[in-house]
Amino acid sequence: MKPFRRYARRLFAPLVYLAAVLLLLEDWLWTLGARLMARLAQWPPLHRLEAWICRLGPYAALVLFALPAVLLFPVKLLALWAMGNGHALTGLLVIIVAKVAGAAAVARLYLLTRPVLLTILWFARLLHWFMDLKERWIAALRATAAWRRVDALAARLRRWRRALPMPAPGSWRARFRRLLKRFRARWRA
Repeated sequence: MKPFRRYARRLFAPLVYLAAVLLLLEDWLWTLGARLMARLAQWPPLHRLEAWICRLGPYAALVLFALPAVLLFPVKLLALWAMGNGHALTGLLVIIVAKVAGAAAVARLYLLTRPVLLTILWFARLLHWFMDLKERWIAALRATAAWRRVDALAARLRRWRRALPMPAPGSWRARFRRLLKRFRARWRA
């Protein structure tokens, strides 16, 4: 391997790992947002709106798919302005909420418009290329020693949590565990 390529590879390796971590975070937000929006879509007015969205043509669906990013861009700029004027926590909170809301909206719109969007040849090719790239980056991240250590630590924590003694039936811990189980069951439904 040529020296320049070796140095470039070492220089850009942390950026690739950072991008892979951001992709994993985005994937988690995507899943979370899709679940949340699926629950909200049970509301009759939103259900009718979704039925209308499913009937759109390919390019109208593409415009609608890009709309959340376009609408949230000024909000993110406003958050950066707030951060620059001494309101760092408020700005950061607005950016996080905008990211979660945008991921939720895009995830739901993608699920609704995917069949129509895939009829656009360049979109289908770009999506296929992006998904392949994402899988390669995530596979490279999972092949690292750091990932294996974090994964092993998470497995140990899960085993430790399962090994904890069951709380007494009437205690606050037992009630809290039941509440968490009900919340998890509703969330996964």
